[in-house]
Amino acid sequence: MKRTQWVGQVCFVVLGFVLFGAIGLKAEQKQSKVPVASESLQKQNDELFKTLQTVHGYSDDQMAAIRKIFATSGFVGQGNPSVTKHPATPGECREKLSKASISYDNADFEKICGAKYMAPIYNTTRDPKETMSQAKVCIDQFEFPNIPCEYPVVWVRAKETVEICEALGKRLCDAHEWEGACAGSLEDPDYQFEFAKNLSPNAAVEKLRLIHNRARADKKVWAYGPTYKTGICGGASTKDKACNGGNWKTCGSNTYPTGYFPDCHSPLYVYDQHGNAAEHMNLPLKESQMASFGSKGNREYGYTEMKGSWFIFDHFKAHEDFCRWRAPYWHGSRVMDPQSHHNYHLGFRCCKDVKTP
Repeated sequence: MKRTQWVGQVCFVVLGFVLFGAIGLKAEQKQSKVPVASESLQKQNDELFKTLQTVHGYSDDQMAAIRKIFATSGFVGQGNPSVTKHPATPGECREKLSKASISYDNADFEKICGAKYMAPIYNTTRDPKETMSQAKVCIDQFEFPNIPCEYPVVWVRAKETVEICEALGKRLCDAHEWEGACAGSLEDPDYQFEFAKNLSPNAAVEKLRLIHNRARADKKVWAYGPTYKTGICGGASTKDKACNGGNWKTCGSNTYPTGYFPDCHSPLYVYDQHGNAAEHMNLPLKESQMASFGSKGNREYGYTEMKGSWFIFDHFKAHEDFCRWRAPYWHGSRVMDPQSHHNYHLGFRCCKDVKTP
């Protein structure tokens, strides 16, 4: 083989790994067809269900729906207990927050959102400026299970996130809602659907993301401020050496407890949107696919969008993660595809439409 050919092939492989983290993806997809829930995962999930119902007060029917989704998956939970090595425990998280006199309870937010640990998101730059009492939507302050000092739920498919959110009276967020929650102002939807007509989903996502990202190239912000920094959010954990890109048996979900980094929040007090777990969101390619457009029962949902970054991002900045950045069509599918992507560092959070008088 000629040296130029060899170098080209090596560069191609490296580029693919950096951009997609997809080495071993085919193996992960093949093995993920068979539920692999273990006794230790079930025990971990049972503890999670108890905490979820205690903190949020969900009904027995709601909890039964959640248990069914977890059981059907066989993967959904806080990571494979056999290989996961968290850098901090829930107890250490609670102790850290207690010493700093930090509480995430917010009676004003709870009154507006009608639920615990949700933040109103609204347009703070419009003239006249909106206030949180005018918010029409709220978002979970933390990654699901949306409880401070609990590990985020991962190994969840986009379709399963929709089912979980809706079982709890919520919904999956649209991309622009997540972005607004991060940047500190919920802008009007900017999907420019006219440019997606007659294109394949891959081509449409790529065209719309380029338009969107170019318009924000000089306006980058992160939840914590206008300059990218390390050490603010949960990005200093480690990836297992044996992890080949997405294998249940070798890839630990080495996340931090949510809220462990109290400075990792947006101006609207939404936490952990950088680092820890990346998050499923809904990316519509036409108006009817907007989660914020329909109501439960007639939401069409669009395509998968993975937001934020994950728990090794301080060491390995593989892509942009400023608030309003939109990603390529990575592991793309319809949100409601039964085989939509899941992996060890991909979680989610929910949105909730605010009931107006």
